[in-house]
Amino acid sequence: MGGGPDQKPEHLLCTLPFPEPKAILDRIRKNYPHMKVTYRDLSHQDPFAKDSGIPDEFIHFFSAGTNHVQTTPIYKETTIALTTSSGIHGPQISEWVLLTSLVSSHAYHTLHSWQTQHLWGKQSQTSRLRTIRDNVGQRLAVLGYGSIGRQVAHVAKAMGMDVIAFTASPRTTPESKHDSGFIVPGTGDPDGSIPSAWYSGLDQASLHHFLAQDIDWLVVSVPLTKETHHLLGAPEFDILAKRNAYISNISRGQIIVQADLIAALKEYADNEAPVSEGETEPTVVAEQGAGLGAGKKGLRGAALDVTDPEPLPEGDPLWDAPNCIVTPHISGLSVMYADRAFQVLEVNLKRREEGKGLINEVDRKRGY
Repeated sequence: MGGGPDQKPEHLLCTLPFPEPKAILDRIRKNYPHMKVTYRDLSHQDPFAKDSGIPDEFIHFFSAGTNHVQTTPIYKETTIALTTSSGIHGPQISEWVLLTSLVSSHAYHTLHSWQTQHLWGKQSQTSRLRTIRDNVGQRLAVLGYGSIGRQVAHVAKAMGMDVIAFTASPRTTPESKHDSGFIVPGTGDPDGSIPSAWYSGLDQASLHHFLAQDIDWLVVSVPLTKETHHLLGAPEFDILAKRNAYISNISRGQIIVQADLIAALKEYADNEAPVSEGETEPTVVAEQGAGLGAGKKGLRGAALDVTDPEPLPEGDPLWDAPNCIVTPHISGLSVMYADRAFQVLEVNLKRREEGKGLINEVDRKRGY
């Protein structure tokens, strides 16, 4: 790639499931006049078929991962460089993580119920509200400290929380803790300075050591691979039950053994105090310096934007799991999504032009 007049023309094929973003593509055409830019509706053909006309230099995905194409010939039978849009999801997903956690911890369902009934809650009806504990001093554990996990940590730190991080490989030097991928300006943890402690490993013992660090809130943001499939089940939930941790999963549903999560939520809920008149949520007695349900077993709640399977069947017991918020894989949606995803592509187009390596390139052996 380069700007010389004799350069062989290149082809940028955009295959996406929404109307052509003309302003963005015009920007690319202006910056790379030697490049042919074609836009094609995703529904017109299989974008991963060998004869689909996909250029063979590199393929950029609008998703943060590539697990959805790992069985295709493009992934398995070629050496075409694959890049992702990892880094663009942090702002909107971190807001979803915070939103759903606060809805649970601040008894929003009770407050909303009062409003819909035109009720001004009486003192006798506010026992649940008097047990609310803010996030200051609580510990957030990020399982998978990538771009999304770093922005969640950024927000949590601003709320006064202690943050610890877990990665597959050790991060023992300042340089190894840096974020080398795409970063939305003003977000994330570029130099890796937020966590008070880092943990790592690919074995169960390392994971269990991490989970045993007095965790109040676990955010799951690891990629789905053979190693992370059903990474969290009954043994892990038993460890997290020490402080009746809250779990947020914005990764993939298959990371969690769903039946075990439901059981852990039920175990906690079965020991909750009864609902007072006029309340829609049970009372939880909190103790200073201890888990919200000190002495109780199980997990106090969960927020899941991903499930197994998707869509979640109408009769699945997860819908009715206590203290569990389920949303239909929408945490990453934003009006800024397409523009930021194209920004990652444009960074890589420029890096190719300068003879540099690509950012966000997928390691096929690792799966991400």
